[in-house]
Amino acid sequence: MSNSVVRATGKILNVLWGVYAWLIFIICVSVAILGALLLPGKDRRRRCASAAGRAIFRLAGVKATVRGTNLVPERQCIVVANHASYIDGVILNAYLPPRFSFVIKGEMGNIPVAGFLLRRIGSQFVERFDTSGSARDARRLLKVAESGESLAFFPEGTFQAVPGLDRFRAGAFAAAINSELPIVPVIISGSRALMPAATILPRPGHLSIDMLAPIEPGNPAYASSRDLAELARQRILTVLDEPDLLAKTEQ
Repeated sequence: MSNSVVRATGKILNVLWGVYAWLIFIICVSVAILGALLLPGKDRRRRCASAAGRAIFRLAGVKATVRGTNLVPERQCIVVANHASYIDGVILNAYLPPRFSFVIKGEMGNIPVAGFLLRRIGSQFVERFDTSGSARDARRLLKVAESGESLAFFPEGTFQAVPGLDRFRAGAFAAAINSELPIVPVIISGSRALMPAATILPRPGHLSIDMLAPIEPGNPAYASSRDLAELARQRILTVLDEPDLLAKTEQ
């Protein structure tokens, strides 16, 4: 069999897998929406959404290696993760304990189906571009943290098409300092290749989710949200197989 035939066959199989993966996604999200609509209590709705997220990857044949779950404190904490793909939120929702409120860019709340599901599982929407809205969001997140909720952030705010870890915004770290909560760095690997930016169909691949030891409030970095953000970035970079985008801009 010629190389051109092998390549063409591989492309066809990848397209078929991508269509199949989308069908699995639609079915599992539909189940999650039904659970969000019918199940009483935020905890039950979160567990349903988490199970649906794991089912997406399991049924699609995507191997997910999860390490360090024992390092996530059972008490209240704040998770910060790198952001590389549209599916990162699904990944965190699937593999973090279902007690986290996810902090998500406000635009997602305007998407009818996604916004409904996210609200029903207790997600928090934040404004990325309006300064006054961002200040209100920061105060609201502090209240959420002080109420006893554990929070999960993508502190880069969004993801870039090019590989690498960008600057962290201060919100997660200000909330951790003011509420005296530990920060848990989480590294998602493989999502960029599985669902690259500006693509319609996912590609076959595998995922790794690494949860690191928490940064505790007694750490000297808690004196400044900037210092705490940079400490969390550096810990993520020790595991993430992508470059530091800030180092490139400083050169």
